[in-house]
Amino acid sequence: MSISPKLALLEEYALVARALSAPARLSLLEQLAQGERGVEALAGKTGLTIANCSQHLQQLRRSGLVTSRRDGKAVIYRLTDAKTLELMDLLRIVAERNLAQVERILRGLSGGEDAPEPLSRADLAARLADGSVTLLDVRPADEYAAGHIPGALNATLAQLEQILPTLAPDTEIVAYCRGPYCVYAHQAVATLRRHGLNARRLDGGLPEWREDGRPVLIDAG
Repeated sequence: MSISPKLALLEEYALVARALSAPARLSLLEQLAQGERGVEALAGKTGLTIANCSQHLQQLRRSGLVTSRRDGKAVIYRLTDAKTLELMDLLRIVAERNLAQVERILRGLSGGEDAPEPLSRADLAARLADGSVTLLDVRPADEYAAGHIPGALNATLAQLEQILPTLAPDTEIVAYCRGPYCVYAHQAVATLRRHGLNARRLDGGLPEWREDGRPVLIDAG
């Protein structure tokens, strides 16, 4: 028996919603927001087996959230377009506004304190231009090398303690990471503030900065 056009449309919309219903697939989307990657690299980044990673990627592709191309025998995946990133961010916003547990988790990342308001990307661009901010990219070194905001220093959470003496105490520090679901910047800001430094997060991460049409620096080699 045929279904109505309305129900057929709702089933297609639900296909997208189901694709977003697994934490593993959200982790894959977060990685693909950094740039296109093959299955093995994505499995390594997310801790999934290659077989499991491939299954999740196929579901994301069926829902239209990611697309792929062949490079020899390898299959390379990427986000379909900027709307996927917007959907990821909207999911975060709705959860933060309506789920008390999300608020508790985020507060815990900030050491139980209210985190300072994030700096907008437009304000960061202006602050970088006049040299009045220290920018920290707290993603892993390989992700930094593949593309970062010009002028950013790279230091993972494990390296923060080592670089503390090099940070100017009278200059505000802004930290950023992977985008909507990344918590590295939250943790970095909490660490820096515990050491008496003036620090806050960037509103968004590298993917949002890039989608704004702002410059991204790629390390040679």
